[in-house]
Amino acid sequence: MTVESSAWAADVVALLLDRGETLACAESLTGGALSAAIVDVPGASAVFRGGVVSYAASVKSSVLGVDPALIDVAGTVDPRVAEAMAIGVCRVVGSDWSIATTGVAGPGPAEGKEAGTAYVAVAGPDVKAGTGRRVTVRELRVPGGRAEVRMAVVLAGLSELCARLESR
Repeated sequence: MTVESSAWAADVVALLLDRGETLACAESLTGGALSAAIVDVPGASAVFRGGVVSYAASVKSSVLGVDPALIDVAGTVDPRVAEAMAIGVCRVVGSDWSIATTGVAGPGPAEGKEAGTAYVAVAGPDVKAGTGRRVTVRELRVPGGRAEVRMAVVLAGLSELCARLESR
């Protein structure tokens, strides 16, 4: 945990508390670090519903509902997989918002993708439509080793959610 991730996580919790909304995480390459950053914030229990660490493709499909055919065609490091993970975890835990992470932490490539390639998806209520979810996906290319890649993805997820919450 870094000072920067702690600050972003505290902002996320405060914004969600102000709105009376909830959050869940679906994590792959971050392996629970994103959820840990959130629950380190005092008062997080009022907004954090839970998380799923879906490191294996089969867990992404069986628990989060990611289409196995999509994984067969695109692999797990794909923006559409991140989007499906974000929607799936909202359904599984009954949250208003979610952050999903998938990618390659390294040290080498995986699924034909370079280390440091990652996708962060944020799902939340679609205010304009009034129903359903709006999902934004951000692609990352992070230099560095495993620890740096994973932390950068945690920070990206928290900052993306903050941006979405602040824009409402």
